[in-house]
Amino acid sequence: MRRSKKKNAPNQLPSSSDKYRINNRIKSPEVRVIGENGEQLGLQSLQEALVLASQAGLDLVEVSPTAVPPVCKIIDYGKLKYQLQKKETQAKKNRTETTVKELKLRYCTDTGDLETKLKHARKFLKDGCKVKFSMRFKGRERAFVTLGREKLEKIVEKLSDVSALDGGSDFSGSQLQILLEPS
Repeated sequence: MRRSKKKNAPNQLPSSSDKYRINNRIKSPEVRVIGENGEQLGLQSLQEALVLASQAGLDLVEVSPTAVPPVCKIIDYGKLKYQLQKKETQAKKNRTETTVKELKLRYCTDTGDLETKLKHARKFLKDGCKVKFSMRFKGRERAFVTLGREKLEKIVEKLSDVSALDGGSDFSGSQLQILLEPS
């Protein structure tokens, strides 16, 4: 089995492993150059820009390849990669994932079982999770969809102190469901 290397077309961005083109990998003959302190050095040929970067002991990095002409910055590429990695880990740390807990019930669920489900839902909502109540109707039970809607409205009413309705009740196929989010 032969493996072929995939080369980037000149108009395309570099692959995800090489997010930025640096030094001799830059293809454009003319580039807009930004100095190491952020000052505009103007339009220059690629060779002039490479000489400026080598004199400063830094790399010429193509930061905006889609611009015409491409924008290149004179910076330390290793430092840039480190800062991007640091920013990405900080974003991961700050990200909050909301989980959806699903509670299934029937239109004929009795009050004791319903209170237990409400107690669980209240706990989930206080923990910051969204709660999805779903009700499935099989065969002839589809005649009792109105009873199911009433039961779900009671649930929303009883949990209104700790939650808000995220999406309206949805009847798709043979299933009725509501989604509650913490208030």
